[in-house]
Amino acid sequence: MASLRDLRRRIKSIQSTQKITKAMKAVSAAKMRRAQDQVLAARPYAKRMRDVLGRVANSAGNVRNPLLEVREPKKVAYLLVTADRGLCGGFNGNLIRKASHEIKDRDATSMICVGRKGRDFFRRRNYHIAQQYVGLGETISLGQAQEIARFVIGQYGAGEFDAVYLIYSEFVNVLIQRPQMIQLLPVQPPAGAEEAKKVDYIFEPDAEEVLNVLLPRYVENMVYYALLESKAGEQSARMTAMDSATKNAADMIDRLTLSMNRARQAAITKEISEIVGGAAALE
Repeated sequence: MASLRDLRRRIKSIQSTQKITKAMKAVSAAKMRRAQDQVLAARPYAKRMRDVLGRVANSAGNVRNPLLEVREPKKVAYLLVTADRGLCGGFNGNLIRKASHEIKDRDATSMICVGRKGRDFFRRRNYHIAQQYVGLGETISLGQAQEIARFVIGQYGAGEFDAVYLIYSEFVNVLIQRPQMIQLLPVQPPAGAEEAKKVDYIFEPDAEEVLNVLLPRYVENMVYYALLESKAGEQSARMTAMDSATKNAADMIDRLTLSMNRARQAAITKEISEIVGGAAALE
């Protein structure tokens, strides 16, 4: 059995850790609320952008655009969005497993990593890291998404990639973050817009110019939306993980306190027994 001094030291250490996890939970809760508000505000715009793309693409007919060009997927890139830090449960691990599962059967793959955790994992395994974006901060800006989108579009247009897939975490609720993968390039107009075929749009100056503007905006919006979803999921996962850690610390403190009280009681009982025994020996 551990000594009273060791038990007191362990209890003090766990209490210090508990204070840290409790503070991290509070900070993550505040950040999660801000990130959740951003996601909820961005979702209607992202949905409308997909609807508009589907309608315009269906009405434009056979207009050619580099971002719509379908090629044999010999060189595939994966845009993986993870966190820069850990302590968020299985958030990063689930995304990395999703990416690993998707690329295991492909020969020529490149990784575009957003976040240190994904970059470090695939760099240690000698995967080709085409580009990395780390330290984006807690507040995601449209400019950051545009920078990522410009790189992806440039590489695809130059023929460096034949297809680009986006892997991110969908924020469902505080307890559920679901890894998702969508095809980013070539752009696939959303299916099911049958009514759009009946609409006769007038394009000014022409359909090709409209798509030249719309398609890059669509890619930027999808990247921005994925970053917001992942940030909200990260903060939710961290808040949940820190809450569990705080509760586990409390349970450990209770168990150690009980052990300490038993050890103290045993020591007192032993001392009393020695006193009684000594007194009996003097009689």
